[in-house]
Amino acid sequence: MENNSILQEVQDNIDTVLAQDSTLGISLWQEFLKIHPADIAQFFTDSDRDQFRQMFDMLPKDLRLAVFQELSDIMKVHILSCMNEPSIVEALNILTADELTDLFDLFSDEELKKYLELLHKKAREEVISLLKFHPDSAGGIMDIGVITLMADFTVEKSVTILQRLRPRREIHQSIYVTDRLHKLVGHILLEDLVLHQPNERIAAFMHANELVAQAYEDQETIARQMVHYGFTMIPVVGVDNYFLGVISSETLMDVLVEEATEDVQRMAALTPLKYSYFETSFWQLVWERSYILVVLLLLESVSNSILHSNEATLGLLLMSFIPMLISAGGNTSSQTSAMVIQGMASGDIHAENMFRFLRREMLMAFILAGVLGLTSFGRVYHATGSFVHSFVVSVSLASIVVVSVSLGSCTPFLLKRLNLDPAFSAGPFLATAMDLLGTLIFCFVSRLILT
Repeated sequence: MENNSILQEVQDNIDTVLAQDSTLGISLWQEFLKIHPADIAQFFTDSDRDQFRQMFDMLPKDLRLAVFQELSDIMKVHILSCMNEPSIVEALNILTADELTDLFDLFSDEELKKYLELLHKKAREEVISLLKFHPDSAGGIMDIGVITLMADFTVEKSVTILQRLRPRREIHQSIYVTDRLHKLVGHILLEDLVLHQPNERIAAFMHANELVAQAYEDQETIARQMVHYGFTMIPVVGVDNYFLGVISSETLMDVLVEEATEDVQRMAALTPLKYSYFETSFWQLVWERSYILVVLLLLESVSNSILHSNEATLGLLLMSFIPMLISAGGNTSSQTSAMVIQGMASGDIHAENMFRFLRREMLMAFILAGVLGLTSFGRVYHATGSFVHSFVVSVSLASIVVVSVSLGSCTPFLLKRLNLDPAFSAGPFLATAMDLLGTLIFCFVSRLILT
């Protein structure tokens, strides 16, 4: 039976599964225990909280801890509040220091103190050191539970250390090397320990670090550099090159997904959600989505006032082409801003080549204006048979396209200069601005030609 089928059966027969009072309930529970911990965690996320607590307590210890690791931070906080002290200690001790740091961000000061006191001293010191860094900085996302070697270690001694620490520490392909003051001096590859003699010292064959992250640097900047240079792991250092930890490929992937998600939400005129959709309060979603839509709605209403004041000049015939003009302006600006935002995110477009990009886009603007202007001229002339009306619409559309491309290409750079996310320039915000500007341009061109 497939996992989805088992989970659906468990949900449909939840009462007997919890009570274990029938052959069906016992059978389904045994099948449930065979499911991957990540799938069980997802099932709990979609379940009633009371059912979640009961089923979580019924799990065998090892599976319970594995499922706890897979739960979202909000679900972890919820279940921790229902555990006894020994169970809390077991659960917290299976998490890495950076996972604990993310989890502790959700606690009050009193709760944080309580849980820190339950951790082993070393883990507690690691968490406290991470709490000093901003959550979105390299120091806030780094993994400090990594093995380092010293430059004067021999190959034989290094292998012995790795063998002893392997059950408790993860060994990466790159192993970083420090001096006696724990300052970063280089790195070796795991294969180097096989290729060199047992009595050879690491300092003789270690490699220089091509990319090193400072603890205070923004995670998005670091992730972009890692992608650009093709690194899957880099070291993080503090003051005086003091080694702090690493940013691994798993963390890199998490950052890229998080930043991409935030960009998509901002492009849709949404404040980035801190938690997943179903873990966010319904009324919070209502507020986040409604208040900006109300603002945009009121701004759009200005267009009606502009059209009403120019109704005599435009007439019913010309006004019928307004949706075409407005749509073209919004589509062009959104297309341009999306291109520049993606380019800035990937590092392809930056401050050094900004003017080259803008020159290229302005040429593009005039060519697109000519293509769309001629197209609209033919469309309007076919519908009305009026050369003047066709000329008004085509000139208006060409002007709107030039303005749209200009705003779409310049606004992201302006927002970045103001320390705002360039993604805000795309989607509803720019579309609304072009609706207003497009209406003004159309009315201005109409007055200029027709009166």
